[in-house]
Amino acid sequence: MKDHQYIRWFKDIGLANLAEVGGKTASLGEMYRSLQPLGIRVPNGFAITSAAYRDMLDRAYAWGALESVLKTSADGDPGQQYDAAEQARSIVYEAGLPDELVQQITAAYIELCEQYGPDLRVAVRSSATAEDLPDASFAGQHDSFLNIGNKEGLLEACRKCFASLFTARAISYREKNGFDHFKVSLAIAVMKMVRADLASSGVMFSLDTDSGFRDVVFITSAYGLGENIVQGTVDPDEFYVHKPTFALGHRCVLRRQLGAKQQTLVCDDDINNQKLHNIDTPEVKRGRFSLSDDDVLTLAHYAIETENHYSARRSEHCPMDLEWAKDGDDGQLYLLQARPETVASRKPRNLLKRYHLRDKPDKAALLASGRAIGSAIASGTVRRVADVSALSSFRDGEILFAESTSPDWGPAMRRAAALVTERGGRTCHAAIVAREFGIPAIVGIGSDHQLDDGALVTLSCAEGDTGRVYRGEIPFEVTTTQLDQLPTPKTKVMINLGSPEQAFRLSALPCNGVGLARMEFIVNEYIKAHPMALACPDKVPEESARQALKALTEHYASGADFFIQKLSEGIGTIAAAFYPRPVIVRTSDFKTNEYARLIGGSHFEPHEENPMLGFRGAARYAHPAYAEGFALECAALKRAREDMGLTNIKVMIPFCRRIPEGEQVLQAMAEHGLRQGNNGLDVYVMCEIPNNVVQIDAFSQLFDGISIGSNDLTQLVLGVDRDSDVVAFDFDERDPGVMEMIRLAVEGAQRNGIPAGICGEAPSNYPEVAEYLVKLGITSISLSPDALLRTIEKVVVIEQQEQVS
Repeated sequence: MKDHQYIRWFKDIGLANLAEVGGKTASLGEMYRSLQPLGIRVPNGFAITSAAYRDMLDRAYAWGALESVLKTSADGDPGQQYDAAEQARSIVYEAGLPDELVQQITAAYIELCEQYGPDLRVAVRSSATAEDLPDASFAGQHDSFLNIGNKEGLLEACRKCFASLFTARAISYREKNGFDHFKVSLAIAVMKMVRADLASSGVMFSLDTDSGFRDVVFITSAYGLGENIVQGTVDPDEFYVHKPTFALGHRCVLRRQLGAKQQTLVCDDDINNQKLHNIDTPEVKRGRFSLSDDDVLTLAHYAIETENHYSARRSEHCPMDLEWAKDGDDGQLYLLQARPETVASRKPRNLLKRYHLRDKPDKAALLASGRAIGSAIASGTVRRVADVSALSSFRDGEILFAESTSPDWGPAMRRAAALVTERGGRTCHAAIVAREFGIPAIVGIGSDHQLDDGALVTLSCAEGDTGRVYRGEIPFEVTTTQLDQLPTPKTKVMINLGSPEQAFRLSALPCNGVGLARMEFIVNEYIKAHPMALACPDKVPEESARQALKALTEHYASGADFFIQKLSEGIGTIAAAFYPRPVIVRTSDFKTNEYARLIGGSHFEPHEENPMLGFRGAARYAHPAYAEGFALECAALKRAREDMGLTNIKVMIPFCRRIPEGEQVLQAMAEHGLRQGNNGLDVYVMCEIPNNVVQIDAFSQLFDGISIGSNDLTQLVLGVDRDSDVVAFDFDERDPGVMEMIRLAVEGAQRNGIPAGICGEAPSNYPEVAEYLVKLGITSISLSPDALLRTIEKVVVIEQQEQVS
């Protein structure tokens, strides 16, 4: 064996040493050396260089045997390829560790024990020399070992680590990505093992992994060792932190979702025992988040600083894929791995590809739902696969369905039309592979589903964060738009949006912000309970409703805290997606019959024969019957604007009948900490009642802007119930009377120097309405996302015609 120094300490290596120590260890050295001064904890350790691997095989004269085995496997069937991989690993393992290498590893291990104490357990992690490059992640392709507690265990783990360069999955991955087997070497990182088995761990990204949205840190977390998250064994907790407002000093979690965290992966009590054990997570822990808000914000700091450092090194923006762990012994958070993110960050942000189901499936067709990965749709035959041995039955173009997947499944997963798993979160192995291969996936559907092996289904990830599997083959279409080739109109074009799930994906649209964010959608979908029932649970008479409220709010200080946090996170997610573009949030505009359907709502709502004209909008907010509910709405808006720092949020009041009513609402808002003008707060009013138009000058003096609600305005101008099928033929926004009311509203706003927008569907449905509005000089037109692109083109043509004339 050559006279080499095969050990390099983390403090002495960095990204420049990739060929010597592999991508993973080079990154660990870079982190240890450069990020610790920024307050990021990285476990210390040392590298066993790739030269040790090569010299070990030189000394054993093993290269020829390896070449022969791999040449034989290249054209073989899957069974032969697995056999060849096993033979190759045996060749490397049997080469053994030469004495000089053993001596150097032993000396370094003793030195590391002196730093951390005699009870130190170490992790032995593979690090390929072509690993963690922008071209390919190599994630999970090679083996690593935990719970190593003495010299003998360390040496044995090193031999196994070297041999893992030739796992079947690693061989397949290199062939797919064009890497020469013999130009890739393996180095090893030996480092302090962070005792996440006694706390929690996870992965995080410095962007949203599905949409490619770059202004958030996305963190997943579960109890125990992180392999459960990677393999999809558990549904982890998820957290988002908004980077631009974090940089301005706002320390607030943007959004969170509680995961089931079904199991906790722990080490064996005996050192060097490689068997990791999954134990059932106690129900009380499953119902709690596995990280505190302070921990989430600390990890966000880690992710942002790491992204900044790697971006500076590469002289370009470099989103990161990171592993972290919390040590149950010292309570500290550690960064374990940092590599460039290689999938979501490469999606072209100027190219919008949208999938649409041509026919809306009925409820009976829904077989399963879970977390959507990607935004595509696929149809195919379901093939249930229990374990890797059953993959031989899988056929090209089928939908692979499993409890969870692992890296060994890679070759089969590449041939799938889509993936479905019963367990796992959006950073599990199945999700990562699906993104890399560009196929849709739905993970974490649970065991309560109706999916059967051999069934023909359609899988849709085009409906937000929730992915759905439908019975049968449902036709769909795909539209592709080059966003940077779209013209830019002078008239502001905005979108209407209610679902936070869609916000990150839609943020790339060439719009001027959100003209209508519907608060009631968030209340209905994420809160599900009546605001007054949450504020005053003791007043709810029905036992079933009280139990439902208790279940919703079990892990919150009160029902009020639950409402404020959930609503502010929903509003905040939309505002963060479009930041710093304006997002106009309309306060709740349920009718009494709609409020009554919320949990605990029937007790607080009167019965009305015509709820459309009853106790709704501004009339509720200062009324004793809803004052405490409105206070919660204001508290959520205040939290989103002030704690989260999302000052691009504007507030809009719906169905404000009279000036005194508007004054009362503004006064109530001010008493709840939302004073008009403070911290740049604008308050708009919906212009949807004839009196809003008749008294446009007075309303313009009271509010900072108007948004014309053409649906209700048409209804009230024409005296037509828009929910009635019998007189539907009389409901027409193009009626001359309606158009005249719109003209008066726009000109009145212009006369008073405030912006005037419209948030109804008329401009997208009727070209003549769009033309009329543009000619009036309306400030903005807000539409559904589906109508945005075609309306932009219409508006530009109209503006050009106006210039010519």
